[in-house]
Amino acid sequence: MEMLSLKTELTENAYPGRGIVIGKSADGTKAVTAYFIMGRSSNSRNRIFVEDGEGIRTQAFDPSKLEDPSLIIYAPVRVLGNKTIVTNGDQTDTIYDGMDSQLTFEQSLRSREFEPDGPNFTPRISGIMHIENDHFNYAMSILKSNNGNPDACNRYTFAYENPVAGEGHFIHTYMHDGNPLPSFEGEPKLVSIPDDINAFTELLWNSLNEDNKVSLFVRYIDIASGTYETKIVNKNV
Repeated sequence: MEMLSLKTELTENAYPGRGIVIGKSADGTKAVTAYFIMGRSSNSRNRIFVEDGEGIRTQAFDPSKLEDPSLIIYAPVRVLGNKTIVTNGDQTDTIYDGMDSQLTFEQSLRSREFEPDGPNFTPRISGIMHIENDHFNYAMSILKSNNGNPDACNRYTFAYENPVAGEGHFIHTYMHDGNPLPSFEGEPKLVSIPDDINAFTELLWNSLNEDNKVSLFVRYIDIASGTYETKIVNKNV
């Protein structure tokens, strides 16, 4: 698979929607993830990321302007022991509860489908990072309508064992802007992962469309110790 430039993928796409990146730093010592949200409506844009325990949650920037919280207020990141869960919706909680009850990542998502926001039927994208005994692996999932047909749900899981240093994968909700918004197609894109969390955060944030970007979360986890560093960037400050 050809390695793509994250900068190019983002700068040339005005509306990838919400996106997840997971991979390993170039020096091989850090498990890395990033999650961003974008918005076209005033309700979607009226959000910020805030820390919530070891994870984060979305919050209305101006509570008086909050319209429908059902699909925009959720915990994108939660930590369950040595597992870090990253998703674009409240399926974070579904995965957390399922895995806490000994279900697998894939089994936990069997009870969920794409979002009920026709005609877009936004895909649910999810990631799970597992660090144990100096080893790191991860998986990504997308639940999507069948080419815009909500009568069928297509489920895809991609698992990455012993990921290569400097490599990661990027999945996002929409191929590009449109009405309705076309769902992501294919397997997660191969991208490079640098060592520097500040440089990676700046690259992602500065590459996202200025009008549509809302918030960004980046975390680097030390594979040996489990300690982590987090960066959060909000357009609304």
